[in-house]
Amino acid sequence: MRIRIAMFPVLPIAYFAAASSASVGQWRWAVFSVAIGAILLTIGFLAVGIFLFRKKTTDRTLLYFGVFSILYAVRMFMREQLLFSAFGFPSAVAGHIDRTITVTIALPIQFLFMEIVQPRWRRIILWTLGVQTVFACLGILSDFLGVARRQVDITNSLLLLASWILLTIFLFFLRPPGRLPHELRIVAAGFAVLSLFVLHANLVGLAVIPGRNVEPIGFLFFVCTLGYLVAQRIFAREESLFAIQKELEIAEQIQASILPRDVPHLAGLEIAAHYRPMSAVAGDFYDFLLLEGNKLGILIADVTGHGVPAALIASMLKVAFASQSAHADDPARVLAGLNQALCGKFEEHFVTAAYLYVDLDAKIIRYAGAGHPPLLCRNRAKGDGRSIEKNGFFLGMFPEAEYSSIEMQLQPGDRYVLYTDGLPESKSASGEEFGIARCSQFLASHNQLPAAELADGLLRDITSWTARPSGAMQEDDMTLVILDFTCSA
Repeated sequence: MRIRIAMFPVLPIAYFAAASSASVGQWRWAVFSVAIGAILLTIGFLAVGIFLFRKKTTDRTLLYFGVFSILYAVRMFMREQLLFSAFGFPSAVAGHIDRTITVTIALPIQFLFMEIVQPRWRRIILWTLGVQTVFACLGILSDFLGVARRQVDITNSLLLLASWILLTIFLFFLRPPGRLPHELRIVAAGFAVLSLFVLHANLVGLAVIPGRNVEPIGFLFFVCTLGYLVAQRIFAREESLFAIQKELEIAEQIQASILPRDVPHLAGLEIAAHYRPMSAVAGDFYDFLLLEGNKLGILIADVTGHGVPAALIASMLKVAFASQSAHADDPARVLAGLNQALCGKFEEHFVTAAYLYVDLDAKIIRYAGAGHPPLLCRNRAKGDGRSIEKNGFFLGMFPEAEYSSIEMQLQPGDRYVLYTDGLPESKSASGEEFGIARCSQFLASHNQLPAAELADGLLRDITSWTARPSGAMQEDDMTLVILDFTCSA
């Protein structure tokens, strides 16, 4: 029997002792406070959970709101002496947690409002954050050392009051003329209600009026208005992202329309073209000029950067390239004309390009480059290969840039490969680039494949080299054009 009594935990004994000494009203109020704290804690954890679930979001208001709610709820629990004493929770630990939260709870709310106020006022809030952070560290240290606690409490109250007044001024007074936004009017109402409850709590604390401290009710109301503000910001951002997504879809359709629908079909020439953008819209571009008398001009280009700006420049290339048909047989002149058309149109971008002119009747090709990766050449019959780098300055930066071209005789079995730097610069998991040498080696080892199958195989090999997870975005745009000369001598 003694063993059974000895094994009973102390917790239930303390629980019944506390319960017997407390009045029904005290227990009702304790349960009510715990209920409010539980609601705030649930709101806080939900907010933090949603923020963590939205991995790519840059808006941290939901995180700060959640942390703020959690801290206040935990402090409420620590201040319910009846509960933690009844369950055997050490009062000293509860006191330390209470005081720690008291000196730090202003930080998340200041971070939250820094996301909302106009950018020109954020520097001032950063200063208040710095002061509050330093004070919080000193306050925590003071509490654990047991020194100057009264002075810390007074200073903390003054800092909180100053911060509250400052944030109120920034939110509701230092704004552009006009009606206060709806969500801020809701917050203002919540702030007014909380202020009344805080005033009531102070009057009760000073024994000016009878009653209990019902500040948590006002705080719950204020948290709800803050939650409304955060939700409105999230919904507004989602609507903005949806609008951007629709614009990107339209941009993708426009860009698809400026690329050739089909490759030209000329007797004695087999062409394969593959275009793999990094994102919805890209800066890679290729096009054909089909000329009279079995003549063809091929342009491949790569605009620096990605996304919509690069795609807009690529669309400029489409128009500029179409205007070069009068001298399409002169690659150097074509590149010079494109350079003149692009210069002065943008500051932070430039374009690398390569132009190949094919004359099947004369059995010649002419080639010129503008800062572009070298042209890869291989004769499928003889098995020999080489690269040609006939480069001038990239396009769009130097109006007086000059270009030169090289002319070569077409031989049966000749293969020419034009590509953008997204192919050789694709990196493995260790950071090693695929490289032009591996591209040339792949061409040599798959010499007998038709142009279309060769293009598919090379892109598959590069994808395997990068070892990207399924669905992962590639590092750069990739464009590949392969020409096989099949005419007999």
